[in-house]
Amino acid sequence: MKDYAKIINDRVANSFVGRRFRLEGSGHRYERKDSRFLTEIRAGLATFFAMAYIISVNSTILTDSGGPCECPAGMTSCDDDPGYQSCLAIIHRDFVTGTAAIAALTSVMMGLCANMPIALAPGMGLNAYFTYTVVGFHGSGPVSYNLALTAVFVEGLVFVGLSLLGLRQWLARSIPASIKLASSVGIGLYLTIIGLGYSAGIGLITGAKDTPVELAGCVASAMVDGICPNSTKMRSPTMWIGIFCGGMLTALLLMYRVKGAIIAGIALVAITSWPRNSSVTYFPHTPAGDEMFDFFKQVVTFHPIEKTLNVLHWNLSGASGQFGLAFITFLYVDIMDCTGTLYSMAHLAGAIDPVTQDFEGSAVAYMVDAFGITIGSLFGLSPVTAFIESGAGISEGGKTGITAITSGICFFIAIFFAPIFASIPPWATGCTLVIVGSMMCKAAAAINWRYPGDAIPAFVTLAVMPFTYSIAYGLIGGIVTYAIINTTVWIIEKASGGRCVPPGKMHKEPWTYKLVGGVLPPWVVRAARGKRDFWHEDDAVVEMTTVRSSDNSSAGKGETVLDASTPDAEVTDKGDAYRDAAAKTHGHSL
Repeated sequence: MKDYAKIINDRVANSFVGRRFRLEGSGHRYERKDSRFLTEIRAGLATFFAMAYIISVNSTILTDSGGPCECPAGMTSCDDDPGYQSCLAIIHRDFVTGTAAIAALTSVMMGLCANMPIALAPGMGLNAYFTYTVVGFHGSGPVSYNLALTAVFVEGLVFVGLSLLGLRQWLARSIPASIKLASSVGIGLYLTIIGLGYSAGIGLITGAKDTPVELAGCVASAMVDGICPNSTKMRSPTMWIGIFCGGMLTALLLMYRVKGAIIAGIALVAITSWPRNSSVTYFPHTPAGDEMFDFFKQVVTFHPIEKTLNVLHWNLSGASGQFGLAFITFLYVDIMDCTGTLYSMAHLAGAIDPVTQDFEGSAVAYMVDAFGITIGSLFGLSPVTAFIESGAGISEGGKTGITAITSGICFFIAIFFAPIFASIPPWATGCTLVIVGSMMCKAAAAINWRYPGDAIPAFVTLAVMPFTYSIAYGLIGGIVTYAIINTTVWIIEKASGGRCVPPGKMHKEPWTYKLVGGVLPPWVVRAARGKRDFWHEDDAVVEMTTVRSSDNSSAGKGETVLDASTPDAEVTDKGDAYRDAAAKTHGHSL
């Protein structure tokens, strides 16, 4: 019996597509081990289903900002004004279309230009900060919606410059190894707390009065001021269907290596939740449920962006301070957020070079993110960023840009099938996020726990991320802790003439600001050197990379195998020649 899957994979690998995306068997000198066309397609679907909730969640959150809708003069509250409510309903549809459109565009560009299996969309956390802190509920914050979008637009342009100069890549590479590993674990825990929460999860945990969080699991109607009463805990049927159909079943399918396990779990829970006359319905018989069901019944529809398209406000007179505050805040939160996410997803995909600590196409990947931020602001959206839910597709075997392109195509289809994809309930994806989080936590084993100067900052990083609901704050906390502890140790050692040294310092991981490859991206160095085809790598690097590839497990195929889990000690000896070549040519990734 013919193995049609193998035939398809082999034919695509031997085609232009296979060589363009460096599939295994394509003959490309940097082909990626175990990358197969059908696996990439399946991985892209898994990523899309894991993050499809952003279509509805992001539109709901941004609608709370009030967008460009204006409350009639003299009214203290617009909640009862029919005109204002009608405007909110329109911009909600605008945000659904805009979210799907920008996710489609940026995900396809990430796959096509950077060849990375990472999808993008307006970021969770960033959208909440944009809505509730900067703009405020229905425009009650310090910065107007239009002005906040202008800050996001400028932020994206600044990111383009930083990416072209290699500063964002340098930041990712310069972060100490243990903190980078801890960021993967922290993001895994961050995914877990999202999956266990109410907004995008199964509702197992919620906020509390006496403790930061507590056990929940009650139906939304039973909650009092956001608190789940003890008598109703663990009574939510949607939580249980999410645990068993979306969690346990998916875990068992993964254990038996069933292809499409993650997609199957999400689809099963979603379809089960669509009938209205059930206890797990996503469309309860309430005004909100009726509205969602009416939208769901349309199945195929297209809503053009009416009110939120290009509404930037460039008159900064009297608002320059507010604009500056919004711009600076978006800048540092987004740069840390995206840096941590991109690096962690590349690490999970095994695409981190253990010598340069960079990943292939990093400059292009950061530029796609930067342009996505700017274009998204024209759609009226909060900052776009790489999505940690990409881990779902990577866990399915996604290794190339075909995964991201598949997700992007799904988002493009979702523009027209928004009623379907906007109706995937959060409890359908909650346990998937928990499972992906468990996979990302395996990086904790590679953290240097032997030396407190590495271990404590790493722990601060991985703990602060989920507890503050922010990737950026976790990275900032870990980096500051690392700098204070290790700088103090260095000062004491120098002041004592080398006599006062912490026991066990020999176990400390080396760190230096003199990174392999330097600060500027390789293409800039090659152009400054006068190389006419500066977009091509130097022959010395290509030769050394091929030699290094032959030492890996797939010897003889000539591809570069990038395994971020390889300890530095194992890389040092056989990587000396490569390290020298890389130092001369400033790396080999664009």
